[in-house]
Amino acid sequence: MATEYGHGYGRRSGTSDWGAESSAGRRSRLPAGLRAPFEGRTWREFAYVLLSLPISVLMFTYAVTMVSLGAGLLVTFLGIPVLAAGLAGCRGLGALERARARGLLELDVAAPEPLRLRRSGLMGWMGAVLKSGTSWRHLLYSVLHFPWAVFSFVVAVNFWAYGWALLTYPLWYWVLPMYGGQDGLQLYGDETHQIYLDNPFEITVTALVGLLFTLATPWIVRALTLVDRLLVHGLLGPSRLATRVVELESDRGVVVDTAAADLRRIERDLHDGAQARLVALAMDLGLAKEKLAEDPRAAARMVDEAHGEVKTALQELRDLARGIHPAVLTDRGLDAALSSVASRCAVPVQVDVDLASRPAPAIEGIAYFTVSELLQNISKHARATSAAVDVWRSEDRLMLQVTDNGVGGAEAGAGGGSGLAGLAERLDAVDGILVVDSPAGGPTRVTAELPWRG
Repeated sequence: MATEYGHGYGRRSGTSDWGAESSAGRRSRLPAGLRAPFEGRTWREFAYVLLSLPISVLMFTYAVTMVSLGAGLLVTFLGIPVLAAGLAGCRGLGALERARARGLLELDVAAPEPLRLRRSGLMGWMGAVLKSGTSWRHLLYSVLHFPWAVFSFVVAVNFWAYGWALLTYPLWYWVLPMYGGQDGLQLYGDETHQIYLDNPFEITVTALVGLLFTLATPWIVRALTLVDRLLVHGLLGPSRLATRVVELESDRGVVVDTAAADLRRIERDLHDGAQARLVALAMDLGLAKEKLAEDPRAAARMVDEAHGEVKTALQELRDLARGIHPAVLTDRGLDAALSSVASRCAVPVQVDVDLASRPAPAIEGIAYFTVSELLQNISKHARATSAAVDVWRSEDRLMLQVTDNGVGGAEAGAGGGSGLAGLAERLDAVDGILVVDSPAGGPTRVTAELPWRG
């Protein structure tokens, strides 16, 4: 989603970007409508439609045969294993269809969730196959795809054949008078009248009609394969529930890792900061106690130094507590907490919080730390002279926007672990979104969206 500001501000990829833009410019000189009949995508999609007919015949025949046989044998014990084998075969054919869609349509559909075997053995496997909604969706695909494949095949082949035949009619027109004994391509004929396309005007019009067919056919094929894409994605991929479960498991892992990292950071800060100062303070007070009778002035000086160490340790503890959860956020809400963060930023920050009520404490905390880290990035990397923070509610979403007039160039990436990438992962864990808009030269606008939970 994003990377740290420091990796992207003021940078441009140089000649590689220019080369890509130039190549795209050369490709776009020819209009898309004229390029379509010769593009690789068009011929891959046409090949997909051609292959769909024999494959769909195989799938339809297998599915109907196995299901009918299994249903007919349900009065005996053989019906259940036959039906389970039929569903398992449909799952295997579905894997073939996903591979075919990936290779020819460039549609990458993830494999559905595997079977959940509650007990081992053949009976456990048959029960898992029969109870799996994925198996029945594969069966439905095998049945529904057959009539659609027949329709797509007929439409695509006829449009291609007639289009190219009419377009090339001026080239093979001489074949009919010389070898077919006709005056040309017959447009109409009955017992008394025959109309042939045999003069230059009619031949030219025929070629133009063929050109229209040829130019339109790639888009017709593309529309046909769009239905195939929907069928493959909707029936052969993972269900929405399974996809959501995977997302939640991933988000849970991110939350656990983030919490563990925060605990390690707190432990490190306590060990290296306040704890070390308190240990040194105890040693200094012990020395002062020993010198109190011998050298009161030296003891007083050591006590004074220890007093300074106590103040420093208390400040570090306050900063650490603020990093865990600031008291001002709990007591007074986002407006006061963000104003406090903005006052510590290296550039002037205008804060505008427009909230009629407060969100849930967890969401409020995530919003606070998101803005806090964004302002830290501005202080460190943006080289800006001003910044602004806007917070508002839009229906059931909490919106945050942090802008600055710095050098820009913050790149979107998929790195993890720190900076904007870490923020993106934390927001994603609660169904939030992080969007970065940072052109080279600025300004930079980072928008965060969180669910509103009151």
